[in-house]
Amino acid sequence: MHDLELEQLDVKTAFLHRELEEDIYMQQPEGFTILEKKDYVCLLKKSLYGLKQLPRQWYKRFGSFMTSHDFKRSSFDSCVYFKKNSDGSFVYLLIDVDDMLIAAKDKGEIRKVKSQLSEEFKMKDLRPEKKILGMEILRDRKTNKLYLHQNGYIEKVLCRFNMQSVKPVSTPLAARFRLSSALSPQSDNEIEYMSHVPYSSAVGSLMYAMVCSRPDLSYAVSTVSRYMTNLDKEHWKVVRWILRYLRGTTDVCLQFGRTEDGVIGYVDADFARDLDRRISLTGYVFTIGGCAISWKAILQTTVALSTTEAEYMAITEACKEAIWLKGLFSELNEDLQISTVFCDSQSVIFLTKDQMFHKRTKHIDVRYHFVRDIIARGDIVVSKISTHENLVDMMTKSLPITKFEHC
Repeated sequence: MHDLELEQLDVKTAFLHRELEEDIYMQQPEGFTILEKKDYVCLLKKSLYGLKQLPRQWYKRFGSFMTSHDFKRSSFDSCVYFKKNSDGSFVYLLIDVDDMLIAAKDKGEIRKVKSQLSEEFKMKDLRPEKKILGMEILRDRKTNKLYLHQNGYIEKVLCRFNMQSVKPVSTPLAARFRLSSALSPQSDNEIEYMSHVPYSSAVGSLMYAMVCSRPDLSYAVSTVSRYMTNLDKEHWKVVRWILRYLRGTTDVCLQFGRTEDGVIGYVDADFARDLDRRISLTGYVFTIGGCAISWKAILQTTVALSTTEAEYMAITEACKEAIWLKGLFSELNEDLQISTVFCDSQSVIFLTKDQMFHKRTKHIDVRYHFVRDIIARGDIVVSKISTHENLVDMMTKSLPITKFEHC
């Protein structure tokens, strides 16, 4: 939106040589005896790879270094640091373990931050951003577009599970699949066969793609991730179906551009979707300029007694995310407003605005009623949208091809 410069850095030895707060003793590795007796142990003076304390010590060290150079850590995301310059411009630094992105209006500001980091840590300068955490970044500055995709990662996943030459399908989950715990192996042969199926590994690979850049996988991945044990061939068939969908959509990506629109949210629920516990499913997505920035498809924690209740619980979850996004944007000096959260249930919208006590809603957990205060204060506006135009439909149910592509 501001055509910022974006460059990438990598810390070579993030976990090595960090100071330790506890006394930690380590057995001597095989073939490495610095003491006369092999059963002696070493008291570590500095950290080594493999210690549980390493990530915490690294983040504490990095955080103290950044704050000493006038950077502030975000109150809403501990991996985001920012600094306001005297001219009013900002420098943003994002870190995930040892991978960093630096964004600023001026390349000189980025070079200055790189120089400061290199004085303290061993850094590898990767120059303009191209790939980070399996996500590839493409920029077309002439048209003010930025694309985020995982083509390379998805191709590796397909090769890993021998699905690179399969026939593609058009949707991530066909309506004919009805998974439940009742579909468990019935014979010893089936149990033996399923024990060699890499189900959990495949679901984990799909989940990473879904979390990073593929909101279209949300509903399908949410479905298969409920059955990690006691699997049947039908469960594995569904995972293979999702991989077939990926085969035909490796070029699908998130496309960001300049826009004057604020953040718009869409929320929906599918009543009693889970066949085992009859729990409803919540789905929401937030967009800027039509491109998704935050999404989720997850089972609700309690059983809803009606469609209205399920939608009410879903709207509460969406408003919690909207409040977090609003805080993050305001902290990063963005005046983007969470203008509207769209819902396709008129009864739920009335319920969120009605402060009266009703016997039909008194059993709903208090934690879900906070949405009424949020809406009454004007922090969030909830509006009606046609079911046909609700984009989040694809995150709560299996859809026909035409509707899925529209979403």
